[in-house]
Amino acid sequence: MNAPPPSTAFEPRQTSLGAGPWAWARAALEAVESRLECEREQIGLWAPVGAGCGIAAWFLLPHAMGWLAFCCAALAMACTGTMLPAGGRLRRMIVAGAILACMGCLLVWGKASLLGQPPLGRATFVELTGDVLSERRVPSQAIVRVMLRPVAAPGLPARVRVNIADADVPAGLGAGARIRFRVRLMPPAPPSVPGGYDFAARAYFQGIGATGRALKPVEVLRPSTASPSLRARLFGHIVERVDGPVEGIAAALATGDQGAISEADAEAMRRSGLAHLLSISGLHVTALIGAVIFLLMRVMALSRRAVLGWPLMLIAATGGALAGIGYTLLTGAEVPTVRSCVAALLVLGGLAMGRDAITLRLVAAGALVVLLFWPEALVGPSFQMSFAAVTALVALAEHPRFRAFAAARDEGMIRKGGRLLAVTLATGVAVELVLMPIALFHFHKAGLLGAFANLIAIPLTTFLVMPLEALALALDLVGLGAPAWWVTEQALNLLLLLAHSVAASPMATMVAPAMGATLFGMTVVGLLWCLLWRTGIRWLGLAPLGIGMAATLMASPPDVLVTGDGRHVAVRIEKGMATLRAGAGDYVRDVLSESAGHDGELEAIAALPQARCSADLCAVGLRDRTGRDWRLLLTRSDMLIARRDFARDCAAADIVISDRGLPRWCRPRWLKIDRRLLARTGGLSISLQDGEVHTVHRPGDAHPWIVRPRSGKSQL
Repeated sequence: MNAPPPSTAFEPRQTSLGAGPWAWARAALEAVESRLECEREQIGLWAPVGAGCGIAAWFLLPHAMGWLAFCCAALAMACTGTMLPAGGRLRRMIVAGAILACMGCLLVWGKASLLGQPPLGRATFVELTGDVLSERRVPSQAIVRVMLRPVAAPGLPARVRVNIADADVPAGLGAGARIRFRVRLMPPAPPSVPGGYDFAARAYFQGIGATGRALKPVEVLRPSTASPSLRARLFGHIVERVDGPVEGIAAALATGDQGAISEADAEAMRRSGLAHLLSISGLHVTALIGAVIFLLMRVMALSRRAVLGWPLMLIAATGGALAGIGYTLLTGAEVPTVRSCVAALLVLGGLAMGRDAITLRLVAAGALVVLLFWPEALVGPSFQMSFAAVTALVALAEHPRFRAFAAARDEGMIRKGGRLLAVTLATGVAVELVLMPIALFHFHKAGLLGAFANLIAIPLTTFLVMPLEALALALDLVGLGAPAWWVTEQALNLLLLLAHSVAASPMATMVAPAMGATLFGMTVVGLLWCLLWRTGIRWLGLAPLGIGMAATLMASPPDVLVTGDGRHVAVRIEKGMATLRAGAGDYVRDVLSESAGHDGELEAIAALPQARCSADLCAVGLRDRTGRDWRLLLTRSDMLIARRDFARDCAAADIVISDRGLPRWCRPRWLKIDRRLLARTGGLSISLQDGEVHTVHRPGDAHPWIVRPRSGKSQL
């Protein structure tokens, strides 16, 4: 027997040590490709998500280097994706998603650089002469909101928004007029406290560089010769024809302008989960288009020639499309209306071709259109809640079990009515659950009874209120609309009674403190994962969704809140919250309460037993959740305080808060918050137990709507 050649012992082994990891990687890749093959129809739905990631990154990252780094990282990911096996779905998803993310970031970056309006650098008192670009009545606040282009004012922004009291509105005011008045212009307001509403960012993209309230007299140098817009005329006509508090709701249903709705009624609609009825969205656009198609089909059916020779559905769909586009333009082309119009046009196109077009692809197409033209809308509650609600409805409707349960069948009226009621309730609950994290993030409160209120409100609005209002407007053309308006008013009173009844329940809403962007992002990813996939992998999204919601609901509310101007301070006490200035307006009180997750009235700090207050100072004792005692010192006036007394009080306090610039010799034990600090940080929220301080502005934030701080001198 011959011995093997000596070289055999030095040859590589048949099973290499590195074969194991590569085999696992191949097996994992094959498993992913197999799963994606099952979900091949759903992959395209992630296109707007990829673009949205890039837009969100631009808002979250503070400056240009971060935005550029994100774009480079996205392109690097796309290049990495090309290294995967050719022809695989995962490869195409990674490459396309990364490129879309880069494009989304560049899109919003480019729009902000080219079309945004930088804010006014500092508050200024001027005599302003300007040309009126538009005007809008706000009856609930007794003002007229005017958009102006300043004339011969090089130091002012190109566009400012000014409120004029109804009593001061001169004759001849309107688009094209030139007016002159005195006003104190302010930069658009940033969030008062962390998690608050950021009007400055929205105003930047709307082209508003400053806001103010005009002082009388308002002088008209050149009267307006333009007639009011159709929307304004329709709004004024409805307000005149309907009496009582429901006039604002009637006007909002037709025009989308909510300026005539009182704050109490608007809050009741929000707490009851019926606020979506006030903004022109899918419900209104669908009802209008459906009514137009129904009428056109009925009219054309009267002609034998049309029935036998004309493409009735195509003609009716075209008429409905034109009506939807006109309604969208009439109501101001807001994001929900544009989304609904785009979706309706796709549905009508599908119906005209004999196809079922109501799918998640339709929703994704609408989202891409909105993001292409209005990328900044992504971070607003309107875009998020509108698309989340529609996505939830369509995803539920596409589920095989729900579709089988909701399918029409031959059964008695009682069973059919019960099934319809169950389907309506299920869709309402699904929408409420999907909207809950979005509402908690933006408004710090979410409805709990909205699904039940909508069981009555949606049919009431769709099949009674809107047809009656349309009939009343049509009858007004011949002067016979009064009876129809009376019936419409009674139906709206019923809707408003429902809203107030539900809102009065202690179970109507749940509140939570401000949710961080990281938790919110985790929650949104979980929601999208559950809604966009069809197979069992969709339930993996419950993990991030559950973690995000649990962390939000279990989060400890802040112990101290300070607004960006330093004038308003709220502290957490045993039974709620207390504020420094008892005379603070409703808006400030609501902002402080909502940001702290407090659903109740604010007490006055001066009335607390642990507070000692004078006309100039308040010393407050607080105890955190670990039992440690804290001492706060708050200034209340602009009066000069003796150095010896104030230095002693500063040294005895853990935190000193003032709306003035505090001197260097004021040295509290932990934190000094004054005008100079707040100019850099904006509003603050403080957790005493953890020693955490959250700010409105981040260090180095270079977003173009941020007003750079100016140095100030001490007033003490």
